[in-house]
Amino acid sequence: MRAVVYKGAFQVAVEQVADPKIEHPNDAIVRVTSACICGSDLHMYEGRTAAQPGIVFGHENMGVIEEVGAGVTTLHKGDRVVMPFNVACGFCKNCERGYTGFCLTVNPGFAGGAYGYVAMGPYTGGQAELLRVPYADFNALKLPSGTEHEDDFALLADIFPTGYHGAELAQVAPGETVVVFGAGPVGAMAAYSCLIRGAAEVYVVDRVPERLQKMKEIGAIPIDFSKGDPVEQIRQMRHGDGVDKGIDAVGYQAIEPGKTSEAPSAVLDALIQIVNPTGMLGIPGLYVPSDPGGVDPHAREGRLLIPFGKLFEKGLSLGTGQCNVKRYNRHLRDLIIAGRAKPSFIVSHEVPLNDAPTAYEKFDKRIEGYTKVILKP
Repeated sequence: MRAVVYKGAFQVAVEQVADPKIEHPNDAIVRVTSACICGSDLHMYEGRTAAQPGIVFGHENMGVIEEVGAGVTTLHKGDRVVMPFNVACGFCKNCERGYTGFCLTVNPGFAGGAYGYVAMGPYTGGQAELLRVPYADFNALKLPSGTEHEDDFALLADIFPTGYHGAELAQVAPGETVVVFGAGPVGAMAAYSCLIRGAAEVYVVDRVPERLQKMKEIGAIPIDFSKGDPVEQIRQMRHGDGVDKGIDAVGYQAIEPGKTSEAPSAVLDALIQIVNPTGMLGIPGLYVPSDPGGVDPHAREGRLLIPFGKLFEKGLSLGTGQCNVKRYNRHLRDLIIAGRAKPSFIVSHEVPLNDAPTAYEKFDKRIEGYTKVILKP
């Protein structure tokens, strides 16, 4: 089959690799119809991780069941499905409590597994023609047959639930005011989720014009941090007040206003400033050991310098961690079916699988309007 294979920093290629096979009675083989490129894939693409050449990328996958193992009971050939990026067993202590992003079974020595991602287990990615899905009864969510809502449903694998997870971590409630830092795909979905949950005002901070325009179109309030300190901009708009809740959808690749080098703690600093006392911070943005060009040597060990004293003084709470997709994807699917949600507004490009190398390059450079790309095998 054809698959997107990592070759080295800033290099991927579409190559022929072995077709996946049923390896356990609980496996299923899915013929992929849509596979998204994620901002997290760029961490590997840019050579920031320990990913080795040869890994097949792709953790946002949907398609049609091609084959099922003898132990699979709820899925059948021809079923249309979407897979959470979390590979999970369904029966460990964490899975039983809904923390499927931290499964203790699928990746020994590391809490959590994923398709096509470094250190997240031996699971080949789905930016390919076929995908093996372990524990398929648990890991595949059934969808209505046909092709309707294809791009909406594809986003159920990761970014729509992850954005919603940010709102859940911050416990966004009806009538509240929220700031979301980052208007990339996850930040956009976080802002959209806050609006779905009834937030009164949602401010979204970014500097990419196309992203900010999208936020304005869905009813959020765009804040361009290239025009000045976003904290001060929001305070001026709110006559000196802050906001009730804050969401960090940027992570360690944050940049301070007026600068071009990375400052990993910049967003957390800003959130601690702008969120009012007793507020909550949701942090789905990725924080891992990184090398941001030597700007912050602590970040190389995954350490951050933040104003913890101010966080304590204000009585702020925070929630972190990758999304437990299965906690949200069923009811988000039903919102899509009912016409109450259409997350595909964030999709900028659909491209054939063979065009993946060009799509990766343009998405990484944020050019030609590339914001969310779906590969079509």
